[in-house]
Amino acid sequence: MARPPLDTRPPWVVVINAASGRQEGEAIAGLIRDALGKAGIQGSIRLVSHAEEIPGIAEQAARQARERNGVLVGVGGDGTLSAVAAAAIRAGAVFSAVPGGTFNYFGRSHGFPEEPRVAIQAILQGELRPIQVGQVNGHIFLVNASFGLYPQLLEDREAFKRQWGRSRPAAWGAALLTLFGQHRFHRLHLKAGGQEQSMLASTVFVGNNRLQLEHVGVPEAPLVDDGLLLGMILRPLGRLGLLRLAVQGAMGRLGDADEVERVAFRHLEVAPGGWWRRKTVKVALDGEQFRMRSPLVFDVSPRPLWLLAPCRLTGGAQA
Repeated sequence: MARPPLDTRPPWVVVINAASGRQEGEAIAGLIRDALGKAGIQGSIRLVSHAEEIPGIAEQAARQARERNGVLVGVGGDGTLSAVAAAAIRAGAVFSAVPGGTFNYFGRSHGFPEEPRVAIQAILQGELRPIQVGQVNGHIFLVNASFGLYPQLLEDREAFKRQWGRSRPAAWGAALLTLFGQHRFHRLHLKAGGQEQSMLASTVFVGNNRLQLEHVGVPEAPLVDDGLLLGMILRPLGRLGLLRLAVQGAMGRLGDADEVERVAFRHLEVAPGGWWRRKTVKVALDGEQFRMRSPLVFDVSPRPLWLLAPCRLTGGAQA
């Protein structure tokens, strides 16, 4: 777990997701330029107008940050931060963030202020530490990964955002739309900790963020601080049962639900349909969707993410 080299005043290479509003992205870019100029720090800023271009641009930016012994800074929601952080890990670069988005679990977990101007100053005075990230079939995630019903919820949420804007009420409206739609059940075969089992389920959700898990009331949430991921497997339920489960989650009581099987692990293999079937399934990583070939292998990445984060005065939550 070698620490990447970092200058005392490292240059910034910044990737800003401006897909949801170029004017807002330019405003944050201006804040960053002003702050770096006052601190005497060099900076290079990439304003990305199309979300699908972020992974490729992040790879280029990560290499530049590594070559300059600098820091790669992602600006956006959890999906954007996940893509930029993955590029940082592959390049061996230091990562930091000016977080945004609807729920902002990554930023809040690591003490990043929600106001961009304050977050920028916190990074300038920050400390470097390694943090745990998860991966599925080699693809990095910071907060969560899932397949089944949850990716469908994300699709519906995007539709709601286009019509009603980015907000938590819109996210809950999308959740209700998903719950009352048509659901597909999956015959799953799972391997974890030397044990194997089969079950019918509607979704598999893997969490790497203590804050998110605590918000929905999962008692095992602290285990992610001990180097584990937490899997939640939802057994088949009707529409009313799913609605009841959603209400339990909103009230922070998901741990009371018998229909959710929970398992803490470092390595979990999930084969929808059986080990002999090599089919592709839709997987959501931090709110972004991908097609992956089964079996799906969820595990803790052997390489940590080196994060330049706000200093912890009295301790802090870990993702």
